[in-house]
Amino acid sequence: MEEQGPLLTWYAFALKYLRMKWPHSAPNYRDEINEALSGVTKALAPMHAGRPSDAAMQRALRDWAFVLPGPDERSIPPEARSVIDWLVKHSPPLADLNKPAVMRGVLEALKLKLNGEAAGSETFKRKRKVLVNALNYATELGEFEENPVHAVSVKRPPRVIPVDPRVVANPQQASNLLGAVSYVGGYNRARGRRLVGMFGGMYYAGMRPAEAVGVAIQDCHLPAEGWGLANLHRTRPTAGKKWTKSGEVHDDRGLKNRAQGEVRPTPLPPVLVAMWRDSIDTFGTADDGRLFFNERGGLVGSSTYSRVWGEAREFALPPDLVNSPLADCPYDLRHSALSTWLNAGVDPTEVAERAGNTVEVLLARYAKCLHGRHLVANQRIEKLLLEYA
Repeated sequence: MEEQGPLLTWYAFALKYLRMKWPHSAPNYRDEINEALSGVTKALAPMHAGRPSDAAMQRALRDWAFVLPGPDERSIPPEARSVIDWLVKHSPPLADLNKPAVMRGVLEALKLKLNGEAAGSETFKRKRKVLVNALNYATELGEFEENPVHAVSVKRPPRVIPVDPRVVANPQQASNLLGAVSYVGGYNRARGRRLVGMFGGMYYAGMRPAEAVGVAIQDCHLPAEGWGLANLHRTRPTAGKKWTKSGEVHDDRGLKNRAQGEVRPTPLPPVLVAMWRDSIDTFGTADDGRLFFNERGGLVGSSTYSRVWGEAREFALPPDLVNSPLADCPYDLRHSALSTWLNAGVDPTEVAERAGNTVEVLLARYAKCLHGRHLVANQRIEKLLLEYA
């Protein structure tokens, strides 16, 4: 009788899957794989004596375990090594995921953020997709007869989370905030002045931050008068050096929810055209034509523009609003833009096209921000009823 070897544990399998996927994965997908494998590993960690805290496991798994080169191929901090050693010793067999109760526990855990709050639908969907893919690989290896994920059904979080109307700045507030950005940092370093136009792109053209970071002069029409145009086709999101193949902090990819190379023509109102022309006259462009860059000509990181925005809020807003959710982060400028357009009566199809969303998602996300639209609807219904009175 052939002697069987030790059972394959979840942790050992997760490392095997990571090594298979890593070389062919884009930076952001590497991050997603790491996030999902870390979440499953924590969910499966038994409640034995000496179990590391969730925070300690999160740090060890995200920063050291599920990154290549792996933890056995480089030196890692002692505290991370002790956590990983504990997980190696106590990780349950991969076969345990065939038990519906175990699988349900894992899926329920993936519905939560690190702080214990409920995660959004897209976050859960993303992590579940990685788990499905990983266990498809395990099935190919003969560890399961069929993927055990499909044997358990859990209720998914709401698909679209509406935007909190409290984050939406009105046009006057947005103008004050953009003006305040120019006062951040010293005049010579121009830490804020360099980014006024970038934030302006988020508010006046509804750009996502990663789109505004990557916009280049060769993709723009900036006339001396009137409306301009930006043909957006590139984003430069902050991904982190440990995820990108180049070792750079920023990824270089196409537009969100669009095919690689697809272009989204985005109209630029005269106030934004003037803002961008002034930025070019003052600072020029980066070597690759980017309109917005740091003092060394490099890409503007999310931590950099977030700090600038935080300081600008303190300059522009009274204390009660500084401590409120109003325009709390740069992305809220995009929320403010789309809400303003919808409230101005712009056709939702046009708003969705400019923003790079579907009409369905647009209306679901911004329904709570349509101030006074119920009053317009009431008036129209009342008028119709009076015609038949």
